[in-house]
Amino acid sequence: MTGAEAFSDSYAQARARFIQAAQDVGLAVESQPHPLRGRDGEDLAMDVARDGPPGAGKLLILSSACHGVEGFCGSGVQLAALHDAAWREHARQRGVAVLYIHALNPYGFSRMRRVTQENVDLNRNFQDFSKPLPLNEPYRQIQALMLPEAWPPSPANAAAIRQYVTEHGHAAYQAAITRGQHEFPDGMFFGGTAPTWSNRALREVLRAHGRRAQRMAWIDIHTGLGPSGVGERIYAGRDDAAAVARARAWWGGNGATPVTSIYDGSSSSAFLTGLMWSAAYEECPQAEYTGMALEYGTVPMEEILRALRAEHWLHLHPQAPPALAEQIRRDMKDAFYVDTDEWKSRVLRQAREALFQAADGLDA
Repeated sequence: MTGAEAFSDSYAQARARFIQAAQDVGLAVESQPHPLRGRDGEDLAMDVARDGPPGAGKLLILSSACHGVEGFCGSGVQLAALHDAAWREHARQRGVAVLYIHALNPYGFSRMRRVTQENVDLNRNFQDFSKPLPLNEPYRQIQALMLPEAWPPSPANAAAIRQYVTEHGHAAYQAAITRGQHEFPDGMFFGGTAPTWSNRALREVLRAHGRRAQRMAWIDIHTGLGPSGVGERIYAGRDDAAAVARARAWWGGNGATPVTSIYDGSSSSAFLTGLMWSAAYEECPQAEYTGMALEYGTVPMEEILRALRAEHWLHLHPQAPPALAEQIRRDMKDAFYVDTDEWKSRVLRQAREALFQAADGLDA
């Protein structure tokens, strides 16, 4: 399957094609129905297909759409993998079962949002909510600037943001926004104050499919950070030297494709908490876990942040003029999904390599 063929134009199309691809190769699809409808009235669900026996001791998870709109990329990777007979045979020969989790956040995927129906960034939502939640003082300082009353922002708003960046630096500005916050429910990168529907549904899937595995790997597909078409391999697990070393041995390509980490500052991502992979430790404590976020670059960070700000503004102003609303949604999709054959081909090539490496690592 070529790059262009693997990718879909909408959540509804992506879901139908994922289910059909799984059925075409004899895999049953389990669905966690979402309580809401999609933008066009379609059913929403977290769909799961398992390629391999229930009792397999080695399990590889490949997931998409943690961040909704990023699912255009992740779904394409999953569809290509299901159609890839050589990949499926490679995993089978190594005794590795593969669990495809399609659309962790189907609401955001359908509605061109990065967040869930609760306006929550799913990858900041896996906190211990019985304890005090992390504070993000820098975001508190810029919340009003991020979401002005009018869109596009006024020259004064743009000048105030430039002043903040001048005083604090662009890295601090990015970190203030993206680190996550639990204070402003309508704000950006809100981590929530309770587990979201997607959080709870994912945990059910992990309990059902992960508790017999002795070794577990997880590749979660993301977009939006880094050079366009380059898949940064970001370690996704606890700050554990042995697990980091294992991830780098599996996916580092002897230095050709380095595995970065939020713990040592090598990643393009800011330091984060409440990350989704923590559920693997909590729901499948018997398994040795090794995880990676495969983060594909799309457009420059300035465009990403502007698209995110606009989309959140639209969420707060649902009566915005239809033409402006549609433009904001188009810009949001373009920020997280590059609709060119070259970009798609690069995405699939790097993902396929990472899949083969994960199966080999699990079998080592």
